[in-house]
Amino acid sequence: MVALAADLPEARAALDVSERQDDEIARNAALWSSPTTPALRRYTGVLYDALAAAALTMAARRRLVVCSALFGLVGGTDPIPAYRLSAGSALPGRDGLRTLWRPELMPLLAEVDDLVVDLRSGPYAALGPARGAVTLDVHSEAADGSRTVVSHANKSHKGHAARLLASSRRRPRDAGGVLALLLDAGLRVEQAGEHALVLVVPR
Repeated sequence: MVALAADLPEARAALDVSERQDDEIARNAALWSSPTTPALRRYTGVLYDALAAAALTMAARRRLVVCSALFGLVGGTDPIPAYRLSAGSALPGRDGLRTLWRPELMPLLAEVDDLVVDLRSGPYAALGPARGAVTLDVHSEAADGSRTVVSHANKSHKGHAARLLASSRRRPRDAGGVLALLLDAGLRVEQAGEHALVLVVPR
């Protein structure tokens, strides 16, 4: 990433940014020396707004793991620098980030003893699928009962769900346990498969 940042046109193409976002490339150039901050404070957006990690206990933060396109699996309290790279970035001379990360992430996820609740978006889940993990899709329901998959707004709902799971004293062992925890928290959740749950929200 540092070497790529030295070639601005190539870096813009790889990271899908414009000239107005050259400051993002400058962050990559300074990776080795830039200050760090805990991952849950570093990352921003609607998911992290709903997660409200600053109000969580340290124990709850340590239960959260972020999938980073640059660093792989990052603990919620792990210190990381600012950078620009997404799961969909196409780095020159590489087949894709999935090719890079799958051999590394899948064995790590397979070794996790506790139940994994995978709330990643599709591109990040593809970097290292977590077999046997519980997944949560978000569907919106209209007054007539018809449903559609929620796209961007699902991040906010997943952030809220992650907050509930991380802060609870309960330790679900399967999808049924996750379902019960979220139902008790007042969410409308249904089981859609052995490892699959659906959160239903009003349209």
